[in-house]
Amino acid sequence: MRWLAGTFALCLLSPSLRAQSPAPPQPPTAPEEIIIDTDIGGDIDDAFAVGLALHSPEFKILGITSAWGDTLLRARLLSRFLKETGRPEIPVAMGIAKHPPGKVDTLTQAAYAEGGPADLQYANAVDFILDQIRQHPGEITLISIGPETNLGAAIDRDSATFRKLKRVVLMGGSVYRGYAQFNYGKARDPVPEWNILCDIQAAQKVFSSRVPLYVMPLDSTQIKLQELERAEIFKSGTALTDALLLLYSQWARGATQTPTLFDAVAVAYAMHPELCPAQPMRLRVDDQGYTRVESGPPNVQVCLRSSSDQFLEFFMPRIVAPAAKAAQIAQPTPTR
Repeated sequence: MRWLAGTFALCLLSPSLRAQSPAPPQPPTAPEEIIIDTDIGGDIDDAFAVGLALHSPEFKILGITSAWGDTLLRARLLSRFLKETGRPEIPVAMGIAKHPPGKVDTLTQAAYAEGGPADLQYANAVDFILDQIRQHPGEITLISIGPETNLGAAIDRDSATFRKLKRVVLMGGSVYRGYAQFNYGKARDPVPEWNILCDIQAAQKVFSSRVPLYVMPLDSTQIKLQELERAEIFKSGTALTDALLLLYSQWARGATQTPTLFDAVAVAYAMHPELCPAQPMRLRVDDQGYTRVESGPPNVQVCLRSSSDQFLEFFMPRIVAPAAKAAQIAQPTPTR
């Protein structure tokens, strides 16, 4: 009888005991393996994008490849940037040098890049991308924040291996909105966006590659880094913010210029898609570089709208934090 009474009492108490018991600890999520393909050294947003990735424990950066124009000088810039920010172990690979017809694409941050190592032998970016996919099939997110020349060449070289990417997150295109000075007001009509326009054929190959493709177009990436935010970053005095200050100064050429964080939005989306909710669409890159909406089965996920306030609330603490504290930065609040 005493055993029955005890059992009955335990049954009555067990729900409250269960409610008071702490939930079992959840295993940490493994960092996502990424490769960044970037034309860093032209516009300044690439540097902010790479800096955000460096301070994001959600990522394991397998390597960074230089894209478009003088890819050797861009690789040297990356090598110096990674060394000065305490991440020299990240491999840098040199992409295909391609310039606009009849022009030479120059770096606004060439002086910084020329301070990078001049004697390094860089791996070929296309070889590097394909080799990494073979080593990590179905696991790599390729973040493309420059013209897609390297990606198109990888598809030409070995499309079957390229399709073993987990996904491509791409800053590029202009669906309903073109370049605009501000984040508000009447939207300008769509235009051929720079990353697409530089190598239209490569972009066409990426959009038809059948790899899961997440597109961050002009519609959602024109978030400005205003003067107050810049002052907060540049006074922080960390290795990353000091490097960003120097790169910004060379890009701005002594003037006060407001960067647009196109590429940083794409990097943020790759780890926290709630910052830029996407929708399925069917897009085609035409021969003039427009990203045209078509009827038919979706081939991409597209973010058409993002919140500047929500993005900056996520971005700013990451960028200004010392590297040792980056892993302790709170996660963003999901969009309601």
